Amino acid sequence: MAAARTFAVLRTCLIMKFLFDLFPILLFFLAYKLYDIYVATAVAIVAALLQTVLFRLKNHKFEKMHVITLGILILFGGLTLVLRDPVFIKWKPTVVNWLFGLTFLGSRFIGKRTLVERMMSHAITAPAPVWLRLNWAWVVFFVGMGILNLYVAYNFSEDTWVNFKLFGMMGLTLLFVFGQAFYLSRYMVLNEQNK
Repeated sequence: MAAARTFAVLRTCLIMKFLFDLFPILLFFLAYKLYDIYVATAVAIVAALLQTVLFRLKNHKFEKMHVITLGILILFGGLTLVLRDPVFIKWKPTVVNWLFGLTFLGSRFIGKRTLVERMMSHAITAPAPVWLRLNWAWVVFFVGMGILNLYVAYNFSEDTWVNFKLFGMMGLTLLFVFGQAFYLSRYMVLNEQNK
């Protein structure tokens, strides 16, 4: 019973965080549908800046993911706006995903715990091999998402890419997060039985 409660709390927290992180992408999508890629890019930059400031005001600290994403968005979005070339904004999700994949990979070799374990061990107890498998899963996921983004960006229309950026990437990420939560729940139940 306690494992089910923990799983429900974890799922709710992940969904709320995901929705907050989705804010600039959603506004990018809406601006694109109403205007064009350039207006959408400018809106995404402003939304990501607002998101970062609001998080800072609420939590009295910056979240590294928001700051990194904002920096990459300003760079690639800025190039898109200045050069009037959407290829830069299309590369942004790939660069972000590959950077996160590299971070998860690097965490395997720095310190005693993987990044996944550092992020979640305060709420969940699992054996070290489980954390290692989850960490590798995130590395593969981020690399795969970066490749998939480029495939869609270069082989389909701009409109299809924008739809994929919101619905495809969001859907795949949600499936992946729920899969990880389900995988972890097996070990949470095991931990409860051992107490």
